[in-house]
Amino acid sequence: MILRQFLHTHPVIAASYLFGCTGKRVGVIVDPVGTPDHYLRAAAEVGVDVRYVVDTHVHADHLSTGLNLARIVGARYLLHESVEAAFEFERVADGVQLDAGNVRIDVLHLPGHTPEHIGLLVTDRTRTTEPWLVFTGHTLMVGDMGRTELATSADVGARALFASAQRLKRLPDYVSVLPGAFAGSVCGRALSGNPASTIGFERRFNKSFAIDDEATFVDAMMRDIPPAPPAAVATRLANLGHQHVLR
Repeated sequence: MILRQFLHTHPVIAASYLFGCTGKRVGVIVDPVGTPDHYLRAAAEVGVDVRYVVDTHVHADHLSTGLNLARIVGARYLLHESVEAAFEFERVADGVQLDAGNVRIDVLHLPGHTPEHIGLLVTDRTRTTEPWLVFTGHTLMVGDMGRTELATSADVGARALFASAQRLKRLPDYVSVLPGAFAGSVCGRALSGNPASTIGFERRFNKSFAIDDEATFVDAMMRDIPPAPPAAVATRLANLGHQHVLR
């Protein structure tokens, strides 16, 4: 299995990914940011054809290049089944398994940061039947969990995020956590500059993720909410295909 992480600081602080199976030449791109060119070069360098482009959620802090990238390479563009967009895409639900050659991807619905948020649990079947890593988007990040009021009320989002946290805690400690953002992002608070971690490390040292009581968790998520990204509502609408909103 190959894995490439791209760390972005403009126009937004974010992490995106290319991963897949070089043996079967199948690639997957997660949460692409900016122009498609560097993803196309990276896929060519490792010798994979992009089969899936996935946005873990409808972003509020930047314009996604996911749909455009999928169209360029002829890939399937994936979003959660609850999304209502002005374009065609492939709807995925919790429990769906995707095949990327020798790599298996299990879709996890992880609402909270946004209602439609998904994660991707990845297993390299050439090594083991156990999961190796999880792409968590803005649900679980290194040092904190995602803000909860960008697409719903803060308390409703926090309760959903608590349930998503409990689900992620059931994963083995050794599973790598690959989030969609790191320190400096407006989508979290106490984020680390380290853009990768493990479930076990976050279980011990991530103060939000460590909370096991729902009321305490909701109270913690409702405090010290950072300012919303500029034009957050308009950006989400634009990412749903309503491009005129940002004109």
